[in-house]
Amino acid sequence: MTSITSADLTEPSHKPNLNRPMGIKSVLIYMAIVALGLFFTAYSIYADISTVGTTVTTILPFLLLGVALLIALGFEFVNGFHDTANAVATVIYTHSLVPEVAVVWSGFFNFLGVLTSTGAVAFGIVSLLPVELILQVGSEAGFAMVFAMLIAAIIWNLGTWWLGLPASSSHTLIGSIIGVGVANALMRGRDGTSGVDWGKATEIGYALLLSPLFGFCASALLLLVMKFLVRKPELYQEPKATGAPPLWIRGLLVLTCTLVSFFHGSNDGQKGMGLIMLILIGTVPTAYALNRALPESHVAAFTETSLAASKVVDAKAAGYNVIGDPRPAVTGYITRHHIDEGTYPSLAALIRDISTQVSTYGSLAKIPAAAVGNTRNDMYLTSEALRFLAKDKQADLSADDVKALNAYKKELDSSTKFIPTWVKVAVALALGLGTMIGWKRIVVTVGEKIGKTHLTYGQGAAAELVAAGTIGLADGFGLPVSTTHVLSSGVAGTMMANGSGLQVSTLMSIATAWVLTLPCAIMLSGGLFFIFRHLF
Repeated sequence: MTSITSADLTEPSHKPNLNRPMGIKSVLIYMAIVALGLFFTAYSIYADISTVGTTVTTILPFLLLGVALLIALGFEFVNGFHDTANAVATVIYTHSLVPEVAVVWSGFFNFLGVLTSTGAVAFGIVSLLPVELILQVGSEAGFAMVFAMLIAAIIWNLGTWWLGLPASSSHTLIGSIIGVGVANALMRGRDGTSGVDWGKATEIGYALLLSPLFGFCASALLLLVMKFLVRKPELYQEPKATGAPPLWIRGLLVLTCTLVSFFHGSNDGQKGMGLIMLILIGTVPTAYALNRALPESHVAAFTETSLAASKVVDAKAAGYNVIGDPRPAVTGYITRHHIDEGTYPSLAALIRDISTQVSTYGSLAKIPAAAVGNTRNDMYLTSEALRFLAKDKQADLSADDVKALNAYKKELDSSTKFIPTWVKVAVALALGLGTMIGWKRIVVTVGEKIGKTHLTYGQGAAAELVAAGTIGLADGFGLPVSTTHVLSSGVAGTMMANGSGLQVSTLMSIATAWVLTLPCAIMLSGGLFFIFRHLF
C-alpha cells in the first residue's frame, strides 16, 4: 500500500491546473466566431468579384479557391496553437493568469498584431519562390506549389506539436519553399540550386539561426542586470503554490505576454498572408492581381518614376535592340543573376510596355479584366529584376541610378504587393483562435522541462522581454523569426544565468527538431510538389 505523508496533504502543487475542459458555452461561442469568420471571408471575396464585374462561367476555380484558402488558414490556425503557447507559458507557470484567461488574452493580441502588420514579411517570404511559378500561379504548377508548401508545413508542425517539441513554424515554411524551388528546378532539367533565391534565403536563414542564440545570451544578461538593479527578492523566488504574485510582478509578466503575443501576430501572421494573396491572384486575377484601390493620382507618380528609371536602363542598353518578347531575357537574369547583352534592352522594353499599359487606361482600376494578369506579371518581373540589379556589382550603377530604380520599384510594389483588409482579418482570426486550442503540450515543455527548477517571475519576464524585442525588431526589417526558438532559448538562458540547471534531454530534443526541420520540410514539400504536379 502506498503511504501518504502529511506533506502530501498540506503542500499544494506548484504546477498550474492545465486540464480544465472548455465549457459548452465557450465551445458554442468559439464555433460561432469560426462560422462568422468563414462567412466574412466568403462574402468579402464575393463583394470584390462583384465590384470588378467578373463573369462567373464555371464554379471549379472557386471550389479550388475555397480548398486552398481553408488549407492556408489551417496553416495559420496550427501556427497559433503551436507557437503562441510560448507566449502564455510564463504567465501560466508563474500563476499570473489562469490558463483559460491567458490563452484568450494572447489570442486577442495576436489578432491585433496581425491587423496592424505591414506585409513586409509576407512578401519577403513570397520572394523566395521560383519566379516562373509566381508568374503562372493560376496554373496547375502554381497550385501544386501552394498546396505542397502548406500541407508540408502543416504536417511537420502537427508532428512536432504532438511530440511537445517547440519547433519553428518559420523554419518549416522556409524549408517548404526551398523544397518546392529545388523540386521545380530539377523537374525542369536545371540544377536544383537554381530554383531558389539563395541570397534572400541566406538573409532569412541568418535571422532564424541567430535569433535563438541572441535570445539565450540576451535573456541571461538581462536577468543578471535585473538582479543588480531591481533588488526585490520575491522577483527571483519560486512562485507561491496558490494565489497570484504581487500586483507589480503580475503586471510586468502580463505586459511581456502581451508584447510577445502582439509581435508574434505581426510577424508570424504575415507568412500566410503572402500565400493567400498568391492563391487569390491565381484564381481571381481580375480582382486581386492589381491594387485597384490606388487613386488615379498614383499614375502621375508612377509615370514620373518610370521615366527616371527608363533613362537609367536605356543608358545601359544603348547600342542594343530587342527582337521579340523581352520577358524571357528578364526572367533569365532573375534566375541566373548574370547580366548579358539582352538584359538591359529587354528590361528597358518591359518598362516602356508597363508605362504604356498604365498611362493608356489612366488608373489601375480601369485596366481591362483580360489584361490585368499580364500587367501584374510584367510589374512583378520588372520589380524583381530591379531588386537584384540594385545589389549587383556587375551592374555598375551609381548611387543616383540605384535611387531612381528603387523609387520606380516602390511604385511597382505598391501596385502588386498589397493585402486587403479582409485577408488580414481572416488570418488574424485563424491565428488568434488557434492560440486557444492545443496549447498545453508546448506550454508544459517550456514551463517544466527546460530548467531543473520552477520558472521564477524574473526569469519569465526577462525571457519574454527579449523575445518581444527580437520579434519586433525583425518585423521592422521584414524578416521572419521563430517565436518558439527565441522564447525557449531565452528561458534556457535565464536558467543558466540563475544557476538553476538545464534539462539536457529536453534541450537536445528541441535542438534536434531545430536541426531536422529544414531538411524534413524540404523533402516533404519537394515530394508533395512532385506528386501534385503529376496529379493536377
